[in-house]
Amino acid sequence: MGNPKAFLEIHRQEAGYRPIHDRIHDFGEVEQTLNTRERKLQASRCMDCGVPFCHWACPLGNKAPEWNDALYKGDWELAYKLLNSTNPFPEFTGRICPALCEKACVLNRFNHEPTTNREDECAIIEAAFREGYIQQRIPARNGKRVAVIGSGPAGLAAAETLNQMGYTVTVFEKNEAAGGLLRYGIPNFKLNKAIIDRRIALMEAEGIEFRYNEELRMKSEEFATAHGSEKDSSLFTLHSSFDACIIATGTPTARDLKVPGRELKGVHFALELLSQQNRVLAGMEFPIDECITAKGKDVLVIGGGDTGSDCIGTAHRQGCKSVTQIEIMPKPVEGPDDPQNPWPNFPRTLKTTSSHEEGCTRRWNINTLEFLGEDGRLTGVKVQEIDWKPNPEGGRPIMVEKGEPFIIKAELCLLAMGFLKPEHPEYPENVFVCGDAQNGASLVVRAMASGIETARRVHEYINSKNVK
Repeated sequence: MGNPKAFLEIHRQEAGYRPIHDRIHDFGEVEQTLNTRERKLQASRCMDCGVPFCHWACPLGNKAPEWNDALYKGDWELAYKLLNSTNPFPEFTGRICPALCEKACVLNRFNHEPTTNREDECAIIEAAFREGYIQQRIPARNGKRVAVIGSGPAGLAAAETLNQMGYTVTVFEKNEAAGGLLRYGIPNFKLNKAIIDRRIALMEAEGIEFRYNEELRMKSEEFATAHGSEKDSSLFTLHSSFDACIIATGTPTARDLKVPGRELKGVHFALELLSQQNRVLAGMEFPIDECITAKGKDVLVIGGGDTGSDCIGTAHRQGCKSVTQIEIMPKPVEGPDDPQNPWPNFPRTLKTTSSHEEGCTRRWNINTLEFLGEDGRLTGVKVQEIDWKPNPEGGRPIMVEKGEPFIIKAELCLLAMGFLKPEHPEYPENVFVCGDAQNGASLVVRAMASGIETARRVHEYINSKNVK
């Protein structure tokens, strides 16, 4: 530890966001960066704890104390090597990770000023690209082939890990470009897509093949009839052509809200808006009758999570008239600690994002009753305030009505209520599932960790077959 007193002398300093009046007029990344001197000072605050809870909290096991120390001492190349030893894509997590490590930081328990690990991580990887520390690594091939279905964070992490082990990896992607949720679900103002393109170009240079616009069917009943057909696009044809296959297709089915009026024009799943806007920014054009826009409209977002927040920021940039966000669950605790969910659990406290700061009416304990419209178009949403009572039989609390129903004016309603965990048939023994496809919707960092772990299981499986 370079400066053992830094955590006592230097306060936490975040880079912050671009001014609101500036950032809401474009889709450029909202987060700013510190200069090199300030970044090194922030890295010096890491105490190199005897028991580094940040290691434990990070799904990837990132060695934050080690690379923070190297960063403080000005050895950016060493900092990159330490970071990359556990994290294949720090440029993604350094921008969008909720920083589980920071919530576990001893300084967070001490004075709620944890080390700025996430921002430090992003600074390290950007310096590595800028200074040329990142070079192509093309390993010797072992003659084995693996298919990865899906190019989201889990699929990319699995492909990267297996490629560096010497496998010939082919990634199948149903969309026109790689990235999955990173590309089509997260707005550019949080993650510029040039960052993804830069990484994909490097992976291709290192030997990974990406095949786009190829969607593979995965129904088990197809196996008996489709096996062996070169023209068929089922997984059960594919698996026989590779030594192993990894399914990393995420959670494609959004949770719906089946109340009267759901069919009205103007009611959309959140990802319909987010993915279309990202495609528009990439140069794709859509017919006018297919465009989803918040311009000049009162917008209602149903769902209080990160996806809902992304809808708010997107609506502002499209020129909305107003934005309201409602959540059926109670308002989280305001403050750094949650007495109902104490350490070492992740604190469920009120989160105010950059999008919320741009303007939004937020309400909790609101249940949606009906979508209202005229001439087939949405004009408002009937909702009702509710409360939650403890269930005498245990389990989920009981929802009870509170007050009279009322109407929220809205010409655009976005459903951001999460995703359904996929169900899978029984696959052949050389087919593996990872990421959200296996565990249900979660964090990008957890999907990456799952992809790496699954790649290792694939390696063990293929080696066991070779031994026999």
